[in-house]
Amino acid sequence: MNVKQLDTRNLPVGVQDFEKIRRKNCVLVDKTEFVYRLAHKMTPFFLSRPRRFGKSFFLTMLKTYWEGKNDLFKGLEIEELEKNNPEAWQPHPVFYMDFDGMNYQKEGGLEEKLDLMLMEWERLYGDQYHSLALENRFNQLLKLAYEKTGKGCVILIDEYDKPLLEVMGHPNLLEHNKGILKGFFSNLKNCDAYIEFIFITGVTKFHKVSIFSDLNNLSDISLEEEYAAICGFTQQELEDCYGPEIDALAKRRKMGREKCLQVLKSMYDGYRFSEKEEYVYNPFSVLRTFDSKSIRPYWFASATPSFLVKRLKEMKCDIRQFTEAQLYTDWSSLSDYSDDISDPVNLLYQSGYLTIKDYNEEDDIYQLGYPNKEVEIAFLKSLLPEYVPSSQKSLGTDIFTLSRHIKNGDVESVMKVFTALFAGITYTREDDPFENYFQAILFIVMTLLGEFVQVERHMYSGRIDCCVMSAKYIYLFEFKRDDTAENALKQIDDKDYSKPFLADERRLFKIGVGFDSEKRILKEWKLATDV
Repeated sequence: MNVKQLDTRNLPVGVQDFEKIRRKNCVLVDKTEFVYRLAHKMTPFFLSRPRRFGKSFFLTMLKTYWEGKNDLFKGLEIEELEKNNPEAWQPHPVFYMDFDGMNYQKEGGLEEKLDLMLMEWERLYGDQYHSLALENRFNQLLKLAYEKTGKGCVILIDEYDKPLLEVMGHPNLLEHNKGILKGFFSNLKNCDAYIEFIFITGVTKFHKVSIFSDLNNLSDISLEEEYAAICGFTQQELEDCYGPEIDALAKRRKMGREKCLQVLKSMYDGYRFSEKEEYVYNPFSVLRTFDSKSIRPYWFASATPSFLVKRLKEMKCDIRQFTEAQLYTDWSSLSDYSDDISDPVNLLYQSGYLTIKDYNEEDDIYQLGYPNKEVEIAFLKSLLPEYVPSSQKSLGTDIFTLSRHIKNGDVESVMKVFTALFAGITYTREDDPFENYFQAILFIVMTLLGEFVQVERHMYSGRIDCCVMSAKYIYLFEFKRDDTAENALKQIDDKDYSKPFLADERRLFKIGVGFDSEKRILKEWKLATDV
């Protein structure tokens, strides 16, 4: 493969429309088998997947299929599957509802969006019911479209929950938007005679929205094994479809192909959407990586879950559980969400910040954790300003400055950064016990230092609070609340925490740290070295 050959391959970066991707001859992972499966079943479907995970692309593929544009499916799996079906590729009236592209925090935003969509369809099928309420206009449009074409209507709803998720933290607006959606979709069941197919996507399933309660035969395929890979790339799909891009990335990053695959897997793989152990990559991040030839947290950078971050701090969540995959839930919780529930863990799963790590069939319990490094590191970075507002580059208390001091063996500066970080913490007596609070902060800060940090590392004689290893130095930290730095340092020696590193040529620093829970400060630290 030469550079010219690679440059002729179009990647669908930032493009979510199936028809546009096909007409531009973009590299495509063939998911049309799933279109075939769904189109030949009669029930309405709901699919929950994280944002920027290929839901919109799949929905536009369904749209193109129901519009009867069979020329765009040439060479894809569905062409062979539909080969002997005389009913295939018959055009149907398609009502494609995309709830993206509107500010729902402004008054009347949702009503404006619905009105714009209805006006577009009224130009096609008639506007004689334009003066009716939104929900009645929609119902009459379905009937008009059926009478005009003689075909059942196809309803495709993309990101139905966008008007709800965007106003989380604004209770009055949230209830208003839920009421509008309830009214708009409540009569769908009465239009069954005019409807051929319904497919709905979203991040989560708000159980108080009547789109779910009224469509009592709605099939939620979000956790079904058969559809685990409907969005995202499996390992096989990644290697089969993007071999040239993998090789080009490996060359640019100066690593072998196998090493490149390992890095991609660590950063972007790990999402699991069923009891079956089948994992998929985040397609958005993978395509951005191949296009830029840089490995970065693209998906997380596309939006910050501010309301989730605040909720985690408010409920005093032990964030160490996320990394250690010590969060557990059941099927009904993963499949539903209510905004009046204080625990955001299930929404964190549905949003893509957590994923299924294991499943206990006997107890029917799911174990949750971060899917990959992209999410773990980026999520902790978003938590840091909430827990430690003083962590700022301008003050020299940011992670990058701390990392530089550690790599340089500058213990004095390392401890100055820690002292400054804790001095800037806003803390009240209503918060968790100070020990839990500072442990959470230490966990975030130390984890963000990178792969050379192990928090609460298990030793043969116990568990040290933190072990930091750079190219030239090893740091062993022991933290004590309302105790002396001397005693913290003594514990390192008494438990022989340095023993595993006796043969290591790097210089070893043993650091005992004492916190004052009354003053909420790092009061002292003491250093010893093994030369």
